[in-house]
Amino acid sequence: MTLHLDDTAGLVAPPDLEPPSSGVARRTLLRLGAAGGLGLAVAGWQNAANPFLAQRGLLTADGAFAAASTIVGDALYLEMFPTSPLIVSPFRDPLPVPQALAPTSRLEYSAWAQPPGPGSGQQNSLGNEQHQLWPSQVGSVDPIVYKIEVKVGQHSFTTSQVLPINAFGKPTVSFDAAGATYAAGTRRTLPPSTIYGFNGTFPGPRINAEYGRPALVRFVNQLDQNPLGLDRQDFGAPDWSFLTHLHNAHTAPESDGNPHYSMTRGPKLSGYLPGMWVDNLYLNWPAGGDDREKQSFFWFHDHRMDHTGSNVYKGLVGIYPIYDPKNGMDMGDERQGLRLPGVRKNRPDGAFDVLYDVPLVFSDVRLDDGVTTHLDVHDTQGDFPQAHNPATHPEWWGKSFYKHMPNHGFVGDIFAVNGTAYPVMKVKRRKYRFRFLDASVSRIYEFKLMSSTRGPRSSASLGYQNTELEGQYRIPDGQQCMQFTQIASDGGLLPFPITRDSFELWPAKRREVIIDFTRYQDGTPTTKGDVVYLTNVMKMPDGRMWTNSSRSTPDPAYMVPVLKFVIGDAAVDNSVMPSPMTPLRELPPLPSNWQSLLDNRLVFEVQRGSGGGEVEWLVNGSPFTPNAVATSLVNPAGQVLPASQPKGSFNLWEIRNGGGGWVHPFHLHMEEHRTVMRDGKDVTAAGTSDHPDDVSREDLVALDPGESVIVYRGFRDFTGPYVAHCHNLAHEDHAMMFGWEIT
Repeated sequence: MTLHLDDTAGLVAPPDLEPPSSGVARRTLLRLGAAGGLGLAVAGWQNAANPFLAQRGLLTADGAFAAASTIVGDALYLEMFPTSPLIVSPFRDPLPVPQALAPTSRLEYSAWAQPPGPGSGQQNSLGNEQHQLWPSQVGSVDPIVYKIEVKVGQHSFTTSQVLPINAFGKPTVSFDAAGATYAAGTRRTLPPSTIYGFNGTFPGPRINAEYGRPALVRFVNQLDQNPLGLDRQDFGAPDWSFLTHLHNAHTAPESDGNPHYSMTRGPKLSGYLPGMWVDNLYLNWPAGGDDREKQSFFWFHDHRMDHTGSNVYKGLVGIYPIYDPKNGMDMGDERQGLRLPGVRKNRPDGAFDVLYDVPLVFSDVRLDDGVTTHLDVHDTQGDFPQAHNPATHPEWWGKSFYKHMPNHGFVGDIFAVNGTAYPVMKVKRRKYRFRFLDASVSRIYEFKLMSSTRGPRSSASLGYQNTELEGQYRIPDGQQCMQFTQIASDGGLLPFPITRDSFELWPAKRREVIIDFTRYQDGTPTTKGDVVYLTNVMKMPDGRMWTNSSRSTPDPAYMVPVLKFVIGDAAVDNSVMPSPMTPLRELPPLPSNWQSLLDNRLVFEVQRGSGGGEVEWLVNGSPFTPNAVATSLVNPAGQVLPASQPKGSFNLWEIRNGGGGWVHPFHLHMEEHRTVMRDGKDVTAAGTSDHPDDVSREDLVALDPGESVIVYRGFRDFTGPYVAHCHNLAHEDHAMMFGWEIT
């Protein structure tokens, strides 16, 4: 085995870059210096080069990335992961579908000691912020008020019994919280995992919003309260702080939940600490007041600097579908407007539900096996003193396992939908609208609808080992049986629907599709009791990128069923399947002279740094600095421009992938963009075969290896600082983020 030393240039740590006043900043950790890093490297290598790890299949050709540490760049942690116990009875638990959260009554919030409002000091508990725009200033009514508590809770991914297995797929020993050992072959019931959740659940609440009806959400931090005495384990923000970002709402910076703002103008901390609250105001008003800018599906998640990945993985995820009642176009009523699937039910509490309109939140998790060593540089700094790491944690057997500092990113080996592993959904024989969200830290999915005569078989029983066990089950005889009709992407409804055999879902991306459960793609009708599997066909053994997909080297055997649909009785269906020529949402026009802006574009390159550790991932060669506005690389006109844009302006930005065989889902806060060029090719008319969504509006740039993408975007309605960052959250948490502002 060869140690990889390609990322170890420069053993001297850079100086601190103004760490936050709460918690331990990643830059503080660099005080370890060369000596500290080398010490960890030796410890990590001694752990990695032993027969136990070799038995687990970790001594792979990828060397240091797969198992061991190297000097400084890869050595501040041990890159090894447990194999989760096998879920014995998949597709038995029903798919949970979150219902709409009830608003807080005016009578209740008016009686709060500090009620919400437009005045000075009313935006947060510190009294140092004011809402930049109140709804009345954009011609809207007062906001609907919601209250969400950020809480410690418990979550179970399955009710099935599990069989502990090792990396060879063979039964192995297991443990419990009291230290007892269970012999190999003993089936177990999983203990619940400790989560941080919005209102204490995962996923958190669903807010059904509408354009023209602003919402104000008071987020209250109660993470210091732990009445059940739950073990917090060794991940999550160590100071129990949070930020909430409504991804990607058109929102003023004080309500955006971005660290560039919170650390300079808001609380001036990494996030809101226990006992604090913040009122995030969501105007539900399209950028520039332009109906063509309306969106359809947001989600909200934690955005605490350095620990976004761990807080999101720990459960801080909520969903926010937004409907357009104007002319009944997309208001959740299939009898009006576009007649997309949905039966709206208004409730007495002021909320509404929409039947046959189902959010699907995808995540992957890895469960502790009790014998994998936990080693992370954060432990050496006392972030999680209760863990006493490096150590194994048999008391955490079966609970969620997370590594804050993996090189590639973090991928789990159990796939969950709406927080449940391998659920089943009984559907009517009619059309449904599904809203897909990838809430995983790093994993990219590619989904197909497949039938199977024999049904799922465990990967272990098929003889697979190591990373081939990821996903736990396969359908060896799977055949595509239905198609998707895609109607929306990140930025809302598409200009026209797209019929798709499969589609990719990158971290933070949303895709909305219609599935017709009345017939198969060959035209034959379905019957009651038929089974269709939503199947992931993209193999991604680590956070670098896929190793197979429909547009790379396919592995026809990799067909992992994620969600089981069982078709039931017919139901009334007033929806209409849009044809490929049905106009959905007109795109905002590009200026006819947009190509004349190319020479003056801003240029940002995302890349892996050579120093490694806490600032391993860079933009334009620099780590994120909270109090600074980034500058672009030299553009074709020879300019180095600051990432500052005048309010009301539009511009071209280029996002480059610096190479190294990585993919990056790069997210730009505040307004959606239009992709105009990909690798020098004009894609405004038809996108590309790999990225057909380029014809739509999006908030996330999907960067394939070595790729360059140019986007056109606006900067309207607000002023102040925002951020852009990789949404592979392991990359974001290790400095792949930059600050920009509207002036």
